[in-house]
Amino acid sequence: MQRPEAQRLEGRHCTLERLDADRHADELFAAYSSASDGRDWTYMPVGPFDSFADYRAWAEDAAASTDPLHFAVIAAGSGGAVGTLSLMRHDPANGVIEVGYVAFSPLLQRTPASTEAQYLLMRHVFDDLGYRRYEWKCDALNEPSRRAAARLGFTYEGTFRQAVVTKGRNRDTAWFSLLDGEWPHMRGAFEAWLDPSNFTPEGHQLSALQTARGLPRAEEAIR
Repeated sequence: MQRPEAQRLEGRHCTLERLDADRHADELFAAYSSASDGRDWTYMPVGPFDSFADYRAWAEDAAASTDPLHFAVIAAGSGGAVGTLSLMRHDPANGVIEVGYVAFSPLLQRTPASTEAQYLLMRHVFDDLGYRRYEWKCDALNEPSRRAAARLGFTYEGTFRQAVVTKGRNRDTAWFSLLDGEWPHMRGAFEAWLDPSNFTPEGHQLSALQTARGLPRAEEAIR
């Protein structure tokens, strides 16, 4: 298996582009600045960024990295960069890789594009690169991240206590995974959910992703 090197992954609602500070930093900082406060960065190893200069410096370093390999999420409607996510901890020998650094601005959160961005990266990992295991890890206190992992089809595997220190405090890390044998079912669910027939003209979902997965119907916000 090879390490990820994709420059661009195209979808209907968004496109993932390799992060480029020159092309994306201005739009990303503006998108993040639309939040009312910095709570979205609470469990991230970086941020919040007090100035554009600070964010630009981080974006330059992130764009130069190959592991994590960072992508900007480009919204189809506006053509602007509205969030980032990455593939990290590449282990091609064992076919294992992790999604991380998921930083979605308010312009991306709870939109079809936010789900499609995750789907595009999963599809690339399993279908293009042939990986066996796709991991999601988060601070055990990060309930929104835990709910997102469950909604996207990851299985909770346990919590590593006092795994790391982040921003000066202890972090217990919750582990989730999606396996290659589970991917065909999840791919079908994503494709059914993302189909234009599942949305009103205003962009509201008609059926939840949980329903497409064949699970009991429940209230679900688009993420």
